[in-house]
Amino acid sequence: MSEPTMFSRTDRSHLATWWFTVDRVLLTAILVLVFVGLVLSLAASPAVAIKKGLAPFHFFERHLVFSALGVGLMLALSLLSPSHIRRIAASLLLVSLAGLVWVEIAGPVINGSQRWIYVGGVSLQPSEIAKPAAVMVLAWLFAEAVRRPDMPAVPIAVALGLILVGLLLVQPDVGQAMLVTTAWGALYLLAGLPIAGALILAALLSAGLVGAYLTLDHVRNRVNAFWAGDPEQNSQADRALQSFMEGGFLGRGPGEGTIKTHFPDAHTDYIFAVIAEEYGILACLLLAALFGLIVLKAMVVALDEPRAANRLAIQGLAIVFGMQALINMGVNVGLLPSKGMTLPFLSAGGSSILAISVTLGFLLAMTRRRADPARHMIHMMTSPDGPDQGPSRRMSPGPI
Repeated sequence: MSEPTMFSRTDRSHLATWWFTVDRVLLTAILVLVFVGLVLSLAASPAVAIKKGLAPFHFFERHLVFSALGVGLMLALSLLSPSHIRRIAASLLLVSLAGLVWVEIAGPVINGSQRWIYVGGVSLQPSEIAKPAAVMVLAWLFAEAVRRPDMPAVPIAVALGLILVGLLLVQPDVGQAMLVTTAWGALYLLAGLPIAGALILAALLSAGLVGAYLTLDHVRNRVNAFWAGDPEQNSQADRALQSFMEGGFLGRGPGEGTIKTHFPDAHTDYIFAVIAEEYGILACLLLAALFGLIVLKAMVVALDEPRAANRLAIQGLAIVFGMQALINMGVNVGLLPSKGMTLPFLSAGGSSILAISVTLGFLLAMTRRRADPARHMIHMMTSPDGPDQGPSRRMSPGPI
């Protein structure tokens, strides 16, 4: 008996084509992550809202609205072809760079940093949208650098990286700058470009980190507190680590945690610690495995992608997504100094949820199965029985 589906194989509508070409493992894992984020927001955010004098479900309702908008945006982007995604990414990059400049001109200073702008009463963080957009553009530039050595793609990529990282550092946002720089270097190496360029980048990154430590007080204070382990200066990190010990393997139970009543950022930067206390280390490991599944599945799909620009884009988007999750979890377990980086789809924050939705919408679009005429022609020439009529990742219907 054939498996029932909502679409027929003979249906050639755009939506039916999407359904048969989208990577359903990735899609399912992402939707599970969104659902888990909503459940955890319901558990973690009321205590923070009450402490701030807001309605108990204020942050949960915001999380629900932005998650719904994010899923809609993600699915809409996943319908598009790689060429359309690249055009959208280039436009988003220009808009986000303009937003980063505007942040420096008129953005409010919050906790010593200028990272947000207000549009219609909603705060937005341009750096969040800049990350996936930059990955798409850089992937295309590095692919072109290999395909067309006469094109000055690498100098353009270097200039773009310097501009973006420079705008992030003046906010200052060292964590995002490190993430963008790492993604830049990873794409450079994955493109197969000369190793000397990567070594120069590593030296510049090291010099930048030293410079940030020497010139930015809040960076120096966080690093010093992290290495010293001073409970007075590093109280949030110490409490986060304590939550793992108090939660144990199975946790204290939903709603039974106390750490969220002490943390101003329990619903954002330290949501992973709340999960540890209430649901236990086992739940944290399952969440880490879910993030790992999304990254690993994307990387496996990239191995079968014949087009360099598409392959690099998939790898870069997966790296940015995975590293953001890894950095947040590393801060929560005390392996890294506080970075102010959210946990994708689990932390509250409209900009973060929408930016992750854009990232994963791009990823779903780039990993869809598409016809590869060159590969199909080779198969026809080498197979005595003609073209394979069975299912294949690259021979399924879908726009190139």
